Amino acid sequence: MKLYLNIAMLRSCCDPYLIFLKQYSSSSSLLFNRYLHLIHRKQSKNLMSLNTGHINSNCSSSSSSIVDHFTEPATFRPKKVLVVGKFSRLEFEKHRNAHLSEKELAEHLENHGSDYKSLLYHHDIHTENREHIVKCLQQRNIECRVVNRFGYTEELINWSDMIITSGGDGTYLLAANQIANNSKPLIGVNSDPSRSVGHLCLDKRYSNNFDRALDAILSGKFEWNFRQRIRITLEGESAFNDPVELHDQQLMQRECRFWDLDNIYQLPKKSTTVNEKTKTTNGRRRVLPHLALNEVFVGESLSSRVSYFEMAIDNRAKFKIKSSGTTICTGTGSTSWFFNINKLTPQCVSNIFNIINEERFSGQPPPLDPSDQQLVQRVTDRFNSSLIYSPSKLLMAYVIRDPVVFGTNFNNNPRDFAQKIVIKSRMTDAHIVIDGGLSYAFNDGSKASFEMFEQDALRAIKLKE
Repeated sequence: MKLYLNIAMLRSCCDPYLIFLKQYSSSSSLLFNRYLHLIHRKQSKNLMSLNTGHINSNCSSSSSSIVDHFTEPATFRPKKVLVVGKFSRLEFEKHRNAHLSEKELAEHLENHGSDYKSLLYHHDIHTENREHIVKCLQQRNIECRVVNRFGYTEELINWSDMIITSGGDGTYLLAANQIANNSKPLIGVNSDPSRSVGHLCLDKRYSNNFDRALDAILSGKFEWNFRQRIRITLEGESAFNDPVELHDQQLMQRECRFWDLDNIYQLPKKSTTVNEKTKTTNGRRRVLPHLALNEVFVGESLSSRVSYFEMAIDNRAKFKIKSSGTTICTGTGSTSWFFNINKLTPQCVSNIFNIINEERFSGQPPPLDPSDQQLVQRVTDRFNSSLIYSPSKLLMAYVIRDPVVFGTNFNNNPRDFAQKIVIKSRMTDAHIVIDGGLSYAFNDGSKASFEMFEQDALRAIKLKE
């Protein structure tokens, strides 16, 4: 599809430069998602790489020792708070069609299948929530700065005592990916509970009553809650390549790489001292500057292709496997994609009951009644709940999706827990995907290590209710 791009620079009170583009395309939803991530990643491209010089390799310990090195809840008084707001679809459309009046924009969106009134309604909800959070902070004499995801920079992260996201789980994940250690508290506020659950955010009752949550925090009526994250060390020719944004239906349009933005959009350069130093010291090896809060996927870009790689779990012998890729998750991510890959349905449990009855109790009254819906549901729930574990646990869970084991001597567990996983690619167009958003090339010969460390945990807040 031929693209027509117009580039403009605008001054923003929250950000030195806000860059927007205009693309005449019917795939406005896809463009919107890509636009959000491309600009955001360009602004945060130079996030400081994690220092691997002083790593505690004891992955079996819990996160409890982290608490001893930070302010107790009773004495925590944030003076500077960074509010990261959701960049709504309507805001994007206004920037993309800056030459149109409000009426013309409404007609333009309607002609392209979008509901202008719905976009406006939900935009107002997000805006009101963000303003509500700011008002609560200001009333308590807490200095705050408000940015959207494009203005969310390392400098502002370091400036703040606490970070609050106003949006959904996507905004929360975006903020979490860039916090480099466990010293910066992150709180999520679900700005529109009518459209999303917000698993990573505060309970929805605080969405329009954030003052209650803030007062609880200022009164020390909370506990530190640590969510472990996955650190990725990448080796190979593409280790220092810029990541690609990966979204639904991405292959339907031209792939946009961040490296291209420098040449196409002539963005102001940022210092690359840290990365260049690492590149000189370690050759083709680096720790990726993003930590996975939910999960990491490793496999071919096209789901129809077989993913082929070597894999080593902890200190056990490596093995080769063909599959549909592997997913490595945290305790936080064990309720998400990992859960849905592995969960059983009542239909499966009922069928297993029938097989057990035939194998063990042939000719007898079946002790396991597959028509007993309550029993079937209890067994189903019990198995599925076993897939979920604490976000604070310093342990990864992995699953090899659709392993091809016929005719092989594969004798490893396709699903298990691990403290360290090493994967070497034997693929041609593969990627490592972090939290469903950032995608790093991972082709034949590249190697990646996945580990957890206490200092990488995300510091969250759990209110005492």
